[in-house]
Amino acid sequence: MSKVKLTKKQKKMRKLQKQAFKGQKLMYKSKFARSLTSGRSNRSLSGSLTLLICLFLMSLVMLFPVIFMISNAFKPINELFIFPPKLFVIQPTLDNFFDLSELLADSLVPFTRYLFNTLFIVIAGAVGHILLCSMAAFPLAKFRFPGSKLMSNLVVMSLMFSTAVTAVPNYVIMSYIGLVDTVWSVILPALSMSLGLFLMKNFMEQVPTALIDAASIDGATYFTMLWRIIMPAVKPAWITLFIVAFQTMWGETGANFIYTENIKPMAAMLTQLSGSGVARTGVVAATSLVMFIVPVVLFVISQSNVLETMATSGIKE
Repeated sequence: MSKVKLTKKQKKMRKLQKQAFKGQKLMYKSKFARSLTSGRSNRSLSGSLTLLICLFLMSLVMLFPVIFMISNAFKPINELFIFPPKLFVIQPTLDNFFDLSELLADSLVPFTRYLFNTLFIVIAGAVGHILLCSMAAFPLAKFRFPGSKLMSNLVVMSLMFSTAVTAVPNYVIMSYIGLVDTVWSVILPALSMSLGLFLMKNFMEQVPTALIDAASIDGATYFTMLWRIIMPAVKPAWITLFIVAFQTMWGETGANFIYTENIKPMAAMLTQLSGSGVARTGVVAATSLVMFIVPVVLFVISQSNVLETMATSGIKE
């Protein structure tokens, strides 16, 4: 069968059709790639897919201990000692939680007392930490005075010290002022965490100085500038700081400072239960899940503010 010869005009039209089809194909690929990144990136389709696969694999690695902990809480005692360990529970049961509730019911100090001590320590420590860090960060971020740069450098240097380094000085100070064996021996050291001061200072530096100047011309006091202008502008930062302080103090046992049973926090009580031997392994698993749930729920509720803090942490005026 002989081929039909095309005229120059037909050849030109066919060439244009091929180019149009190729351009449409590239456009669809580009739209699909942009849909994977919500239209905020110019990555290629292969780059977007590679990034999504890497993020998916990393999320599996991070979810593994969470899934394992949740599964252990519902395992019977015989499954907890299977080797090699099983990731998922085979015969789920609530016996671990029933055993935990029985131990709490037989405790000399009511569970509600431990819960009240924990809530008081967490709320007082987190709120006090935010207030103290905000008042200290405001002059460091918005005013220049002799020694301000030195203080800022000391704050950064203090981030290198772990809690183990400051444990002995904290105990000596609390003992000197007579606060050992009180809840304030746990709250006061938490107020001085340098991470909060560092975070608030960096965020307050992003607030336009023109707002401070305008408020000063209008006769506003420094406290008015802080609470009416600065704090609303850095709302994501102090909400993030509240979550960090809450998570830090939620698991605080106060074992180095508190010895009286009726003022111990819930974490100390649950730690005592988990140290009862191999027979309490199921109770330990249930306890771990109970202590894990509350910070996770708090993070889920306020995650939008945390993500906003991460997104704007590198912005300068």
